[in-house]
This record gives sequence, structure tokens and C-alpha cells, in this order.
Amino acid sequence: MAELIKKDGHQVEFKVEVPAAEVNSAFDAVWKGLAQQARVPGFRPGKAPRRVIEKRVGEGYVEGEVQNRLVNAHFPRAVRELELNMVDAQIDPQPVRSGETFTFNVTGDLYPEVTLGDWKGLSLEAAAPEVTDEVVDRTLADMQERAATFEDVSRAIEAGDQVTVEEEGEDGSYPIYMDMAGEHIQQALMGKNAGDEVEISVPAEEGEDATPVKVKVLSIRSKNLPELNDDFAGTMQFENLEKLRGTLREELERRAKSEGDTARREEFLDSLISGMQVDIPQSLIQRRQDDLMNEIRSDLGRQGVRWGEYEGFMREQGKLEDFMGELGRNAEQRVKRDLALGKLAEELGVQVSDQEFSQNLMAMAQMSGVSAQELQSQMGAGGLNAFYTDILRSKALNQALSELGGQTEEAPAKEAKAEEASTEQAAEADTKTEDKSGEEE
Repeated sequence: MAELIKKDGHQVEFKVEVPAAEVNSAFDAVWKGLAQQARVPGFRPGKAPRRVIEKRVGEGYVEGEVQNRLVNAHFPRAVRELELNMVDAQIDPQPVRSGETFTFNVTGDLYPEVTLGDWKGLSLEAAAPEVTDEVVDRTLADMQERAATFEDVSRAIEAGDQVTVEEEGEDGSYPIYMDMAGEHIQQALMGKNAGDEVEISVPAEEGEDATPVKVKVLSIRSKNLPELNDDFAGTMQFENLEKLRGTLREELERRAKSEGDTARREEFLDSLISGMQVDIPQSLIQRRQDDLMNEIRSDLGRQGVRWGEYEGFMREQGKLEDFMGELGRNAEQRVKRDLALGKLAEELGVQVSDQEFSQNLMAMAQMSGVSAQELQSQMGAGGLNAFYTDILRSKALNQALSELGGQTEEAPAKEAKAEEASTEQAAEADTKTEDKSGEEE
């Protein structure tokens, strides 16, 4: 049971009481889990006495686990029960004892009050791109290009050739694909032969001089495209070209629909935010900016790069100020979206049931390769509340788009695994062929 103690402006304080019966159940669950995990000499798994297990895990460990379990379960419920839209929370749990009521106090900040414009009168203009015969043909042609082979030739360089060059002052060689190379590279190499030394003038940045790069042509290879026929479709695990074309069209239409849905979502969100009235505390934006910065630090760390090194590089390039400015604008936009969607959920009366929350948590746990209980412990009460809020906002957005006729149902998944894999391979060509010219410059 949750009891509101004080609500003053953007600050709130409340108390949560957990019945003794539920406290006992939590103790039993923790002890059961420890007994199953513990390997105590002289006892079968799950049969070691509690006093023996407690000596192994340390005094107070069980109580701490019970506290975490109860707080993680009841804090999100209390927030929903009191209809609070919390930014963050500080939780002060009281000692937990078997057979007694457990209480914890919560203090934290609330999101500011928001007024939305008349979003129900919006007319969304964004639409899915049309998948025409020309689009399918172009995608097939891209697939054909990706399946091309090359053979050595003894002639001058022509359009479409693969040219291997060696750059003066650099170790090794690299290929240049003439049909993907920049115009300055094509002009310099066209008509040259193996063994020729060529100077390529690389276009300069604004205010700088062009840079000359000297290369030696090592070899020339001609491109051979496979014929678009049933044999080609067979290499993609399809019965014939007609089957490949049909499946490719279905995948392109699915992607087009997804692109259209995304465009409508963005259009709706932009309109929702532009019509919103709210006084956003700078501290809220700063908090989100700090969160984004922590994400960046973590991403860099996973790549073996320290933030200090990256910051120094950005400063040397004269880009640090722009980077931090963009980070601040990104943080502000995210805060605005959160506020708009939170108010939208309130206006629509959207709720997330305990069953929905558990199902989403289970799905996330499966994706992470951990149990739901482990995930709850990792996320903590604040993380679970944020997870609940994300589900609520997503439901509100989908419901609003459905009411506006701006969202359609998900396309059914493909049934055949072979066709599914081939479809993904085919659809990759729709985005763009591999950037084979990346090593040219």
C-alpha cells in the first residue's frame, strides 16, 4: 500500500508498506534460491540447513536480497497507484524482518505539468515509399552487382574495372572500383595501363589547396555480371527468378511500410512537441545530458577508448564545442518527447497491467540471456520504473497513431527459413551495395 506524504511543486515524498505475508514469501523465495544454488559438503542440493547457508553467504545477505526483491516489486506499483510521473527517486528502506510489515520511504522529483495542443485534429502526411517495378528491378541489379566476378585483362582501364594500385609512400596496395570512384579518380585513371604511374589530384577542403597523390597501377580486372535468370535465383536459394522477384517485392514492401510507419511516428511526435506548453527545468535537461554522456563514455570504453582521449581529439579538431552543443540539443529533444508522451498517455488513459509489465520484462530478460529476477536486480527500482514508463509511452504513441489512422499492423513473419535468409540478403541490396571504394581516398 502506498501513502502520499507530501507533494510540493516538482518534489514528492511517499511511503510504501508491504504486508508481513508477502515479506515471508520473499524470505522463503530467497532461501529456496540459495539452497538450490549452494553446494555444501555433506548435504544434497537444496537440503542444507539455513544456518549453514547463512554462514557461507554472510550475515545480512538474505535480508538485503529480500529488501531488493520487495522494493523492486512494490516501487513501480506505488508510482502507478499514486499516479506519479517521476524523474528519479531516492529510496530509504527500513530493516526487514520475517513476520513483520516492511516499509520504505521514497523522495524524488516529478516531471513538470504539460499541456498538449489539439493533436486529434492532426492530418499525417508521411507515407510509405511506393515499391514499383523499377524499384524491384533496381534492387535486382544491385544484387547482380554484388555477385559480380573479376578477371585479369591486358588492356587500358575502362569504366567498371577493378584497378589495384600502390600509393607512393604507403605500404601495400588497395583496389579501386571505377564505377564507384570519385570523378577525379576516374578522370586520372581512365585509359591508363598496368605499370603506369599516375598523379591523382584530391579535391581540397574549403580554403585549402588540392592534394596530389601518386599511385602506380599494378593490375586491371574486368567485371563480369551474372545473368539474371533462374540459375542466378538458385544461388540465392530460390526456385526460379520469378520466386526471387516476388519474395524481394514482399520484403521491399515490408521495409517500405516500416519506413512509412517511422516517418508518421516522427511527424506526429514533431507536431505533438511543437503544440506542447511546458516549463522545463534546466536541471532536467542537464540530467538527461549527463545520461547521454555516460552512454557515450560506455560506448567508447567498449571500444578501448577513454573519454579523455576522445575529448582531446575533438578539441584538437575544433569540434568539441559543436559536439557538446549537439549533445545538449539532443538531451532537450528527448526530454520534450518524454514529457509529451507522458501527457499523451494521461489524456488517453493508457495503463500497463502487471501482466503486460511482466511479459515485457520476461522478453527483455530472454534477450539479455538472464532470468527475470536477475534482470530486476540489475535494473533496480529506478530502472524498473523507467522501464515501465517506456512501455506506457510506447502504448500511448501507438494508440494515438491508431486513432489518427497513421499506424498499421506488423507484417507477418516469413515462414520458410531459407527464404527468410535469402530475403534478408536480397533486401540488403536495396539500401546500397558494399562501399568498395572506401579505400580509394
